[in-house]
Amino acid sequence: MTAARAAVEILKREGVDTAFGVPGAAINPFYAALKASGGVHHTLARHVEGASHMAEGYTRANPGNIGVCIGTSGPAGTDMITGLYSATGDSIPILCITGQAPTSVIHKEDFQAVDIASIAAPVTKKATTVLEAAQVPGVFQQAFHLMRSGRPGPVLIDLPIDVQLTEIEFDPETYEPLPVYKPAATRAQIEKAISFLLESERPLIVAGGGVINADASDLLVEFAELTGTPVIPTLMGWGTIPDDHELNAGMVGLQTSHRYGNATFLESDFVLGIGNRWANRHTGYKLDVYTRGRKFVHVDIEPTQIGRIFAPDYGITSDARAALELFVDVARDLKAAGRLPDRSEWIASTHERRSTLLRRTHFDDIPMKPQRVYEEMNKAFGPETRYVTTIGLSQIAGAQMLHVYRPRHWINCGQAGPLGWTVPAALGVATADPDAQVVALSGDYDFQFMLEELAVGAQHRIPYVHVLVNNSYLGLIRQAQIGLDINFQVSLEFENINSPELGVYGVDHVKVAEGLGCKAIRVTDPNELGAAFEQAKKLAAEHRVPVVVEAILERITNISMSTTADISNVVEFEELATEPGHAPTSIAPLR
Repeated sequence: MTAARAAVEILKREGVDTAFGVPGAAINPFYAALKASGGVHHTLARHVEGASHMAEGYTRANPGNIGVCIGTSGPAGTDMITGLYSATGDSIPILCITGQAPTSVIHKEDFQAVDIASIAAPVTKKATTVLEAAQVPGVFQQAFHLMRSGRPGPVLIDLPIDVQLTEIEFDPETYEPLPVYKPAATRAQIEKAISFLLESERPLIVAGGGVINADASDLLVEFAELTGTPVIPTLMGWGTIPDDHELNAGMVGLQTSHRYGNATFLESDFVLGIGNRWANRHTGYKLDVYTRGRKFVHVDIEPTQIGRIFAPDYGITSDARAALELFVDVARDLKAAGRLPDRSEWIASTHERRSTLLRRTHFDDIPMKPQRVYEEMNKAFGPETRYVTTIGLSQIAGAQMLHVYRPRHWINCGQAGPLGWTVPAALGVATADPDAQVVALSGDYDFQFMLEELAVGAQHRIPYVHVLVNNSYLGLIRQAQIGLDINFQVSLEFENINSPELGVYGVDHVKVAEGLGCKAIRVTDPNELGAAFEQAKKLAAEHRVPVVVEAILERITNISMSTTADISNVVEFEELATEPGHAPTSIAPLR
């Protein structure tokens, strides 16, 4: 068979049944093999960067998924670099397959011939241009081994067109995936880690995205319950423990944090970090504030992550699930021996903060305040909702005010944060879980970056609801410019001659969405948001297309965040909740 056909057969035997991409001359032999072989459903993207983000959303939706994105030579590969960067930053395995010019002319500046392997190397676990057709099976086999082993991440395979077409000897019936390597903690290491916990009075667990990657949220919750230890989920670990669980202490950080989460963290004396990387939006740049007065144990699958940001008191290299299995075993033994301390007073203090340190969400202003949008989302979308978002004030405010109850139900591009990620990622999530309630969240600029991908949802009947908060501003950048005393090149306002009813809000997102084959609803009164969300759910179910709900916001809102990169100094720009009606959808009623 051709090397291209061998590659497709390996994809299927590695569990791949879905791919996203855009064909082109240099990758057409691979597409011919996809068609001839069958068994891999392909979704045609409108942009190859969009295909890479769809693949990432697909991977994130379910344990064991590996999204695949495919493009031709030259600009297709360079367009997918952002997707590879996003995936590597958040430890997400995706496989990027590109076509390439014939091997004989790669070095001759041939049409659309670029050294994509060198370009992709810094943002992948491995990037290879395969020059010998007989190596294709081994390169694909190694790719899946690398993506699944250790810290997960993306791989790029570049296939010259003549390599794809060369016939090789390959027996798919006897193909076997390589064993996956994941480091595992020892009992002695776990016992030492727990000794720090036993010595502390006010311990916390920081649960990162590695817990979700390892499909270990159940063990995390069990360990927290056994030991009575409150949990701080990171932004990437949100959903490891339900928001309404009595041991969920809220999120910590400069931006995507809760007032009560930061306050509880600053009262702690010991922190056990599992599957997290101490990202600076979580710790703040003033590490002395974050670390002062508390000891740290860090468990991570990647050895070089331990000590990268600051030196913990003890570090363990381990897959989160392997570590948590032992943490649970040791905790059970300690509980049976009566050696676990009573944490009820510490837990009660976290509950006190959770029911008093709240931000206000209920406002009736027109144009509406964004906080009201998230309040209404909490009412309209239940615990089964999968939220998808990337970056901006919309994402920051959403993380402060929305509620997440299950792992893989907050799907957020954390480390890279590319604008435009949300639409294609949501399509990838909805493809992976077609029965789920998928709700995307974007500001107007994120939405405009890759809105052409909405046509993919219309063409392939991929329904989801997209909440678009529109203030016609680069809101996060505008807020970041306050310290420089400028408001420069961040306004998107203009009077649209074709939609004068919009005033200065510029782009008519409803017309654009409808022109791309989707449904859209514009809301200007906050009291109409609930009905709009219900209508959107019905339209998505009826027409099987994306449905956009655009909320017209006041032009300027400053969302709570630190202006000094210090988690002890988060500025609350808006009015706080002082009576129950100010925060009616908060997890704990205001006291």
